[in-house]
Amino acid sequence: MPGAGNTTPIRFDPRAEGPLKGVRVLDLSRLVAGNMLSLQLGDFGADVIKIEPPEGDPLRDWRDNGQSLHWKTYCRNKRSVVLNLRHDAAKDALLRLVATADVLIENYRPGTLEEMGLGPDVLLARNPNLIVARVSGFGQTGPYARQPGFGTLVEAMSGFAARTGFADREPVLPPLALADMIAGIYGAFAVTTALRARDNGTRGQIKGQVIDLSLLESMFSVLGPEAGIFATTGQVKERVGSASNTSSPRNVYRCSDGQYVAVSGSTQNMAKRIFEIIGRAEMIDDPRFRTNTDRVKHRPLVDAAVGAWFATKTRDEALLIMREASVTAGPIYTIADAMTDPHFRERGIIVDVEDAELGALPMHNIMPRLSQTPGAFRKPAPGLGEDTDAVLAEAGFGPEEIARLRRDGAAA
Repeated sequence: MPGAGNTTPIRFDPRAEGPLKGVRVLDLSRLVAGNMLSLQLGDFGADVIKIEPPEGDPLRDWRDNGQSLHWKTYCRNKRSVVLNLRHDAAKDALLRLVATADVLIENYRPGTLEEMGLGPDVLLARNPNLIVARVSGFGQTGPYARQPGFGTLVEAMSGFAARTGFADREPVLPPLALADMIAGIYGAFAVTTALRARDNGTRGQIKGQVIDLSLLESMFSVLGPEAGIFATTGQVKERVGSASNTSSPRNVYRCSDGQYVAVSGSTQNMAKRIFEIIGRAEMIDDPRFRTNTDRVKHRPLVDAAVGAWFATKTRDEALLIMREASVTAGPIYTIADAMTDPHFRERGIIVDVEDAELGALPMHNIMPRLSQTPGAFRKPAPGLGEDTDAVLAEAGFGPEEIARLRRDGAAA
């Protein structure tokens, strides 16, 4: 199996600490968004406890070559407890865990937690300092609140897909869990903000609170000023493939060897530099290309000129020329390219991490990079329920109570 190029895989160190040491997180979520949220917290030292149903988080079933690689990546630095919340005894056990926790993450369809008798009012009554992060497709309120809300739907309904792809073809959905990833990162920011507010609360004015985190709003934020642009111009921007509605030259260009290079001339000086390199310096004084607005208006002509130059060069030849002139140009990489690139290697963007089944598993490194309080690889993704006894014991359950929960099918 190709690795990231490290001579020795990173070993997990259960003694490692992080700036979120002492923060306990109960993660009831499934699939990507909630797991991405809790991954950020776990990487920086929080004690993340996955509360899984007997069949496990469905993310475990996303397999490649028979391996749960999504689980191994998104659920490092977490522990697993199995509680069957269809049992009242399991709900009672969860509430006892809530009393010891700082954060609870859930992504049930809005209203489901309340129907289970575990709504935020119940949780906050048990622990007034709890931060409850509720992840859903469309939010906890509104006409669509109770509709199923997988990332695919919000990538479509946010306006993102309508902006992706080429004008003469169908809109394009991202081939990965983009909405979930963005929401998870927003969620980690929201949780740490809420913890900061709680811990800085004046005379108990701010304690626990509820975070209403929707994938739709997270994804919509990616569109930036487009609502304002539409309101001001009345125009819906068309799909332009790899080009841009806001700057030119900006596109992907095919080289003579069939490889591709991405170029961005988002500033006037950069556009001028590109025109000079391709032997078309006169374009910068042409009224059709003089300003960025002019170039966007005549984008097909700009792309034809730039593309004609790239078609005469191999990718490496073109990149050498562009980089020597400090032009913002870069290759289109596959994951295979990224894993052998010297910058990825030297920065440790991808790292080999020890894995009991595979020996070593490449995955993205912990980020962002903090100079004084970095994150750490403390624990590999857990087996289903491997921490049930330990976590329940920490919450004050005796051996007989744990055995009874297991015997009754409330825990595993």
